[in-house]
Amino acid sequence: MREAKALKDEVSDFTSSDSRKGELKGTLYVVATPIGNLDDLSPRAARTLASVDVVAAEDTRHSGRLLSHLGIQKRMVALHDHNEKDRAAGILTELQAGRDVALISDAGTPLISDPGYVLVREARAAGHRVSPIPGPCALVAALSVAGLPTDRFLYVGFLPAKRSGRRASLEVLSSEVATLVFYESPHRIMESVRDIADVLGSDREIVLGREITKTFETFYSGSVADVLAELERDPHGNRGEFVVMVRGAAAQAGSEEAATMDVDRMLRVLLAELPVKKVAKMASELTGLSKNELYQRALALKDG
Repeated sequence: MREAKALKDEVSDFTSSDSRKGELKGTLYVVATPIGNLDDLSPRAARTLASVDVVAAEDTRHSGRLLSHLGIQKRMVALHDHNEKDRAAGILTELQAGRDVALISDAGTPLISDPGYVLVREARAAGHRVSPIPGPCALVAALSVAGLPTDRFLYVGFLPAKRSGRRASLEVLSSEVATLVFYESPHRIMESVRDIADVLGSDREIVLGREITKTFETFYSGSVADVLAELERDPHGNRGEFVVMVRGAAAQAGSEEAATMDVDRMLRVLLAELPVKKVAKMASELTGLSKNELYQRALALKDG
């Protein structure tokens, strides 16, 4: 019965799309696309792409091949990191005119280390309906097979490209008990794993997912030292896109004084790379403590 009701609701959603054309405002659909295997595109995602008036894509050439594979021809606009603020206004105009828009990225779920935040936020603020069409996401796919704790995990995105910033970020995360999840590019994977070994410890458990859902999908797991050695032996170890997952630090019952010392240590590490205001903001997001309190503590540490 539940399956029949869900199917009825979905059919109703699409058959009513024509009646929505007469409404003042269109809908922004945030559509997840395959991260490698085209068979992972959901039927609902395909129908949504076929029904909208405009597709906003991170790379129109790349996404154009996906639409061609589906036999779909649509008006497309490019929306990426470098033009999102300017392009969002035009897309909002489309929505205001009652036209539906699908937002897609090159692969996976938009806004997860991909463009779309500005557009989604402005569309919601303007009163437009923003509807998710869920599907593939590299970090979720990787975590599901990693064998690491997933009751609590911290998605960090891409670590800084420069070694000093990358190591400073890892220092901040060194006592985090949640499983850590990063994305990494092939030309930085070796350096990043070496920094993880140096900062978090070569015996920390790590799992790397490479080319997930693609023909040469590979997972490396073990201690950081063992995985680094395996990467160095593998002739394909620096090819493809990576999801890096690191087991969190062992939870330790500490005194309030010890917790304060840990926060001060974090602030000192960040102050070596960033201005006080940014340090307070980042530390607040990581610890949940008051940004104003952390700002004053960071100032005191810097002056001291």
